Amino acid sequence: MPSSSSAPAKRPSLRRRSAEKKGAPAKGAAKATFVVVANRLPVDRVELPDGSTDWRTSPGGLVTALEPVMRRNGGAWIGWHGAPDEALEPFDNDGLSLVPVPISATELEEYYEGFSNATLWPLYHDVVAYPEFHREWWDAYVRVNQRFADRAAEVAAQDAVVWVQDYQLQLVPQMLRELRPDVRIGFFLHIPFPPNELFQQLPWRRQILEGLLGADLVGFQMPGAAQNFIRLVRQRVGHKTHRDTVYLPDGRRVLARAYPISIDTSGLEELARRPETEARAMEIRESLGNPDKVLLGIDRLDYTKGLRQRLRAFGELVTDGTIDFEQAVFVQVATPSRERVDQYRVLRDDIDRLVGRINGDVGRIGHPPITYLHSSYPRDEMAALYRAADVMVVTPLRDGMNLVAKEYVACRYDDTGALVLSEFAGAAAELKQAYQVNPYDINGMKDRLYEAMTGSTRDRARRMRAMRKQVTEHDIDRWATTFLDELARTDPTHDKKPRPV
Repeated sequence: MPSSSSAPAKRPSLRRRSAEKKGAPAKGAAKATFVVVANRLPVDRVELPDGSTDWRTSPGGLVTALEPVMRRNGGAWIGWHGAPDEALEPFDNDGLSLVPVPISATELEEYYEGFSNATLWPLYHDVVAYPEFHREWWDAYVRVNQRFADRAAEVAAQDAVVWVQDYQLQLVPQMLRELRPDVRIGFFLHIPFPPNELFQQLPWRRQILEGLLGADLVGFQMPGAAQNFIRLVRQRVGHKTHRDTVYLPDGRRVLARAYPISIDTSGLEELARRPETEARAMEIRESLGNPDKVLLGIDRLDYTKGLRQRLRAFGELVTDGTIDFEQAVFVQVATPSRERVDQYRVLRDDIDRLVGRINGDVGRIGHPPITYLHSSYPRDEMAALYRAADVMVVTPLRDGMNLVAKEYVACRYDDTGALVLSEFAGAAAELKQAYQVNPYDINGMKDRLYEAMTGSTRDRARRMRAMRKQVTEHDIDRWATTFLDELARTDPTHDKKPRPV
């Protein structure tokens, strides 16, 4: 078992220890003027019918947004390819230059499942689950972050732009800056960033803050997260700050701002409008018995998503007779997630029991009130589910953004449907016309679910039109363009500006 952080331990340095030449090109990889650094490569390995393997582009808005930028600039994407204890040479896939970073099985357990997802994830999500602090996990996090930084330093051309993604790689900006002070570095955090009261629990809080300060621009989902970061830098590191700017002793300035991420709105709407998508949506409703109302939840199976609370609320509406389950059904899709982590295995068992109890108490043969699907689905099936649902239920206990809410809105091109949305999701700040709810308030959630199901057609259409306008005007392309444009306007790393007095 990993040891507690309370005992003395050797502190790993954030400084590079290898003797490799700075900026040496990666074997098999050309220099790139635009580099994305993320935990995973944007491809999945698939087995073909003849037994051979190939690479398929992963679904996701980030790939969609950055692919044109990479193609225009001869970009490279650095990340892990998904298989532990395997080293691959850089390769091209569909015209994209991909640079794999190897991760061992032990590092997968300690860096990814451990420090990233059992320490940082719960800490950054308001300690919905208790975070664990283990020195071995931190050591692995430092080691893997250094490996990513090394690869970025090798691949990046002179004065390149490097965009580092998410909480697994928060040390990379400073490590890369030490190796390549010529490059311009951006960092974006896709999950929430916690307030001082929570962040200060982290034994390595200063190292994380200093790691992020290696970037020229640090992006967050919400303004409050950027303010939390600025406040922590001032209080815990001691640098001068003014509004969204940190002034470092070497004269460099770091900006911290909010850039709410979005989706490929037009692409998803086009998919939703296809006749085959509409036909599949009708099939889904028929398979459910053609109820008056279909409620839908689509989430990763994660304790931050509020699955227990929403299922309890719906179950009580059925139990107390407020709604008739033969007229209204709930479909919950729970995509498998981090199943090697104990907390996630326990959650899966809890949800299985809860669904079984509700269906057993009030269901009838062939008419379960809750259809629970522990599986993942391709993009076209997701679009059909969005089209089939009258009410989308997105009720996380804490979420950086939650793109499912925006995807549902994008698919409701006829201004039908209703969105019940947690006020603790980042999307709530943009989708103000949703039926917003406190997911901890079960009675309040019951009221909002019933209101969304029974509200007037005119009111629901008014709400949906306003939300559709938001997601159409603020799509994933605008998000990426805004961030990269502001990164391009940051001060060059060699431009020494006076610090405020």
